[in-house]
Amino acid sequence: MEEPYLVQNQAKIMSIVNTRDKTINTKIVYYGPGLGGKTTSLNHVHSVLDPENRVKMVSLKTDEERTLFFDFLPIDLGVLGGYKVKIQGFTVPGQVKYNLTRKYVLMGADAVVFVADSNASRIEENQNSLSNLAQNLESNGLDIEKMPLVIQFNKRDLDNAMSIEEMTRALINGDTKYFATNAQTGEGVFDAFVESSSQMIESVGKKYQLESSESDLNTLTRNLLMGYVASTF
Repeated sequence: MEEPYLVQNQAKIMSIVNTRDKTINTKIVYYGPGLGGKTTSLNHVHSVLDPENRVKMVSLKTDEERTLFFDFLPIDLGVLGGYKVKIQGFTVPGQVKYNLTRKYVLMGADAVVFVADSNASRIEENQNSLSNLAQNLESNGLDIEKMPLVIQFNKRDLDNAMSIEEMTRALINGDTKYFATNAQTGEGVFDAFVESSSQMIESVGKKYQLESSESDLNTLTRNLLMGYVASTF
């Protein structure tokens, strides 16, 4: 079977608000074509937030070293709007044959980071994957137009990388935020994560009518993330 029991159960984790314990679990999914840099991006986020590797990532891979199911990384953000918030990070398999698994992983997603490959020969794969994202979100009762979405233009170091302008025309709709990234070196990757987290927490805050006496949730999320990073060095 394409989707083993472990995937069905782990990937269904979604945002849960516990008003009694004042806790919120949220979920960011890294999506995109195969070998585009999803797993490497999440690994970089992990290395920045947890340089001592105290929280182990769960990875299931094929013999080809592609992400087969998902990577799972719980990230404690501290207190937001009176609630203890945790972010759970996942990646999906890029290969088309694992599409059912992608749907499972997207279930209950609160935000998506789409990792596009800047290789000029892969623009159609990027577009198809973005279209597939919209379809799979819809299958889960989610709307890509309302989903907090950030796009990484990854592998900017390639000699045949498309220009930012070309990738923007091909992949960006409306005011979607995008970042030029190199997942191998980490350039731009954490910035994209911070943007995605901020959009997500702001969206969750509106959904559950959360408020913060300190500042708006978007700004508070950014400050807490950057403060979390600073505290690890």
